[in-house]
Amino acid sequence: MNFVLIGLAVFIAGIMGVGLYASRRIQGDSVNYIVAGRGLILPLAAATLMAQSLDANATLGNTDLTANFGFWAGAALPIGLAGCLFLTGLFFAKPMNKMGLMTLPDFFRRKYGRVTEVIAALIMVLSFSLLLGGNLVAGGFLFQTFMGTTFVEGVLIISAIIFAYTLAGGLFAVAYTDAIQAVVALVGSIALIVYVGVNYGITIPDGMGPTALVQINPFDNSAGSWINLATIFALALGDIVAIDFMERVFAADSPETAQKACFAGSAGTLIIGIPFSIVALSSGRILNSLGVEAGDQAILYVLLQEAVPPWLTILVLAGIVAASLSTGDGAILGTSAALARNVLDIRDPDSPSEGVRADGSGLLSEGSDKLLAATRVMAIPITLLGAFFAIQVSATGMLLVLAFDVTFAGLLVPLVFGIYKPDIATTPAALAGMISGSATRLFFFVTIPTTYAIPNNLLYFENNLVPAGWDGLVTFIAPVVGLAVFLSVAYATKDDYLTPTVTADTGQPSPSDD
Repeated sequence: MNFVLIGLAVFIAGIMGVGLYASRRIQGDSVNYIVAGRGLILPLAAATLMAQSLDANATLGNTDLTANFGFWAGAALPIGLAGCLFLTGLFFAKPMNKMGLMTLPDFFRRKYGRVTEVIAALIMVLSFSLLLGGNLVAGGFLFQTFMGTTFVEGVLIISAIIFAYTLAGGLFAVAYTDAIQAVVALVGSIALIVYVGVNYGITIPDGMGPTALVQINPFDNSAGSWINLATIFALALGDIVAIDFMERVFAADSPETAQKACFAGSAGTLIIGIPFSIVALSSGRILNSLGVEAGDQAILYVLLQEAVPPWLTILVLAGIVAASLSTGDGAILGTSAALARNVLDIRDPDSPSEGVRADGSGLLSEGSDKLLAATRVMAIPITLLGAFFAIQVSATGMLLVLAFDVTFAGLLVPLVFGIYKPDIATTPAALAGMISGSATRLFFFVTIPTTYAIPNNLLYFENNLVPAGWDGLVTFIAPVVGLAVFLSVAYATKDDYLTPTVTADTGQPSPSDD
């Protein structure tokens, strides 16, 4: 175990060192800090997108859910995340990169106005604080299992590491370390499934494997299909409106790079994530053969402790730690920037179009020192909020999916219509759709005792309003409510409100031609 601790400590120190070295490129510029100077080449852009999706939720949460409920319960996480990157590459990467945005709420400001920008930013802050919490849970269990701390102490330690990493290096630090993490995660994932297959054999319990399609049959919820389908759809669609993914799309050096990076990240997410699901299916038989009980511990950590050699344990844990650093950084950085820039309205007064050069090239000439400082200060409350969620709800996968349930319900529709049907996308429609969709999802959250089969320890009011069996189904109800309200208000107000188009050339709003 000492060998594992030393190896892990050396890896963390190395990653931190590379990140701090890369942070020299920030040069006091908020554009460099938040979107890496908009200069990420394809390998870096692809690596950072893949690393952002392959976080501790999609590895640790994946294996826990698969071992307990079947393949589709856990594999839904990497499948949903890969689907999100694929759809983003198809429909959003190119136009969003061309707009020269710094944060995703910038789009809502240009298309719908200041009030919509603030509400969108606050919804994203809530969502990504939950996402951060899920990653901190994994870190807390890691320190508890391998270093002998309590879970709470582990959460606080990993919070401090990610906070320092983010504060120093921003997106530049992540971009360079993600290239390392992608290689480590790929090698670790493949090595783990090969080792397990050779030494223990791959065992798929009856009714638990990939062919058990009852797990995703919408007409038969006996195997938790509503929750599994909700997981896939919430991630595939809700994660499109993700400040961390879009931050990396904005940071790519061209629209073509942004699109290709999304496709590469999608493939990588499946290649690395699915083997964890397959290994988890065999975990019960492996641990039984070794006379080990997992108890309340994370199943992957127990396997790494008991069933594989130290070198492989280090390799897999290194990938998980690096993923937590990457996703945690993205969550803290994106939400901090949204709070500073889009809620507090701190931006560069010398920038002619809030993120676009005067010559229309779509690039910022210089960042604002005030924005850089404010973004770093906002990282403090965001980190504390994420730690609170982690301690309160010590479940990885549930926090990940709940995070994107909220954005799926309220933000996806205004984004899609704002880009592809701007002539009917009015400000009242956006506001009504955002508030009704997200509020509906939050209403269901506090009225159903479980969320994705995990007890709701955050905020549940005992009631008879909503059947407990609707867990999972409400993921689909809330966005339908948001869509219906959006369209109703849009068609009622489209003749009375200017409906600007956020163009792909300069990022400037212009009247719709329709």
